Amino acid sequence: MVKLESLKKSNQFKKALKEKKVYSEYFSIFAAKNFYKPKNKNNLLISFVMKKKIGNAVKRNKIRRKLKAIVHKLLKKKGAINRDYTYIVFGKSNAYSKKQNILMPEMTKSFNKIK
Repeated sequence: MVKLESLKKSNQFKKALKEKKVYSEYFSIFAAKNFYKPKNKNNLLISFVMKKKIGNAVKRNKIRRKLKAIVHKLLKKKGAINRDYTYIVFGKSNAYSKKQNILMPEMTKSFNKIK
């Protein structure tokens, strides 16, 4: 089973934000070739970031949970997400009211653009 491992240090975030970028109506994905080794070889380095401008903690956490669930589903499909990259996903407030079945194809398209 693949686990999601979050970035911890600000220099890791800065490196990932400099390379590839993909924007969507519901989220933005930033990616960089793995410059940092995950604890376990199977882990995926990905962080989910929500700005306070989105709303209160309940709203931000709901968006984060939706996006994480979609990434977990995509990891079960072979080749949907390239594990050679470190990702940062910035959620947007539009994602709060949308269902997962609307967000899933958007996320798939975005990860395919990064490959």
